[in-house]
Amino acid sequence: MLRVGVVGVGLMGADHAHRLARRIAGAALTAIADPDGERARALAEELGGVTVHADPLELIASDDVDAVLLASPGAVHEEQLLACIERGLPVLCEKPLTMDSESSLRVVEAERAAGRALVQVGFMRRFDPEYVRLKSLLDAGGIGRALLLHQTHRNKSVPNPDFRSEMIVRDSLVHEVDCARWLLGEEIASIQVISPAPTSHALAGVIDPQVAILRMASGAVVTNEVFVNSRTGYEVRCEAVGESGSAIIGRPWGEVYTTVADPDGGDGAWGGPIVADYRARFERAYDVEVQAWVDAARRGERIGPTAWDGYAATVVCTAGMESLASGQPVEVALADVPAAVRAH
Repeated sequence: MLRVGVVGVGLMGADHAHRLARRIAGAALTAIADPDGERARALAEELGGVTVHADPLELIASDDVDAVLLASPGAVHEEQLLACIERGLPVLCEKPLTMDSESSLRVVEAERAAGRALVQVGFMRRFDPEYVRLKSLLDAGGIGRALLLHQTHRNKSVPNPDFRSEMIVRDSLVHEVDCARWLLGEEIASIQVISPAPTSHALAGVIDPQVAILRMASGAVVTNEVFVNSRTGYEVRCEAVGESGSAIIGRPWGEVYTTVADPDGGDGAWGGPIVADYRARFERAYDVEVQAWVDAARRGERIGPTAWDGYAATVVCTAGMESLASGQPVEVALADVPAAVRAH
C-alpha cells in the first residue's frame, strides 16, 4: 500500500482525503496537515487511523508517508514541493504549481537536480473521459489540422469573498491554459485578456467575465471565456475546429437531453440540470487522476502533467495578469531548458 499524506484539508483537500480513504485502490490515507487543527482532527476522526500534523513540513518528513498530495494554498507550494523533492517523495500538487514563474522554475530545476521525476500537477481535465477522447481525436487527425479551440469555464459563484480579477486568471484560466497546451501539443506564444462589462454580481472592481485569447506557436488561436459569477452553475466545455471538421465536449446534454412542452401550446423548450460545482462535473476525472498517480508512484514512476507543465501554465498566467492590466497582447517567454524537460 502507498501511504499518502494530504496537506491542506479545505474543500479540495478534504475531498481528496475521502477519495484516498474510500475509493482509491493500493493507497492508504495515513496523515493530514492543516492550519485549522480542529478541522483536521474532525476529519481524522471521521476517516479513522489518520495522524494529524500541525506542520506540513513535519508531515512530509514523517516516517508514515510514502507520497504527498498537496491541496494547500499556492503561496506555500514551493517550500512544500522542495521538501518533497528533497526527501524523494512522489507528490500530486493541486494547481497552481506556485504563484510566480521564478518559484515554479526553481521547482523544475530542483526536480531535475534530484534526477527523478516526482511532481504531478493537478490538471485533472487530462484524465476526464471526454477530454481524453478529444485529445485522441486531435492526435489522430480526425478533424484535420486544428485551427481553433473555443473554451468556456463558468462557475455559479465564488465562495472566497476576496476573489479578485487576477485570481480569475491565475486560479481559473490556468485550466484552459493547460488544456490548450495539452490538446494542441504545443506552447503558447502570446496571451491577451479582454475585459467585457462586468457582471453586477461580481465584487466592486472585479473584472468578471474575462475573455483570454491565446495564440499558439503554430498560429492556432484559442479563445477562452472565464465567468466565475455566472449564477447558473458550473459549465466547462471545449470546441475544437479543424480543417476538416469540429468536435465539442462538455455540453450538458451529453448525459441527458430533455424537451419540455409549453402548456399554452407555444414552442417547446429543451433543458436539464447544471451541476453546482467542479466536484460533480469532474468527479470521475479526479478519481482517475488520483488512481493513476497512486499506481505510478507504486511503480516508481510519474504520470500526467509535469512540473514543466505547471511552470509553463504559471508563465502564461503571469503574462495574462499583465495583459489584464494593459489590455494588450503579451508575449510568453519560457526558460531555455533541455527538450527532455519540456516534453509534455
